[in-house]
Amino acid sequence: MDLSVLVGPIIGVLIIYALIKIISLPFWLFKNSVIGAIMLYIFNFIGIFTIKITFIHCLIVGVFGVPGIIGLVIFLKFLK
Repeated sequence: MDLSVLVGPIIGVLIIYALIKIISLPFWLFKNSVIGAIMLYIFNFIGIFTIKITFIHCLIVGVFGVPGIIGLVIFLKFLK
C-alpha cells in the first residue's frame, strides 16, 4: 500500500477544514459584535458609566463578555 493513498485524503480534509474555519470567521466576529453592542446598550441604559458603542468596543465585549465590560470601564474611565 502506497503512503500517498493515506496522506492525500488527510491533507485534503485538513485543507477543507481550514477553509471552513477561515470562511466562518467573519460571521463569528459579526455575531459577537452584535451581542457586544446589545450588552453595551443595556450597560449604557443602566447609566453608571457610559461607553461609546464602536465596533472595537462591541467586539471586545462580545468576545470577553462581562469581564470585557469591566476592562473597558477601567481602561476608558481610569487609565486613559
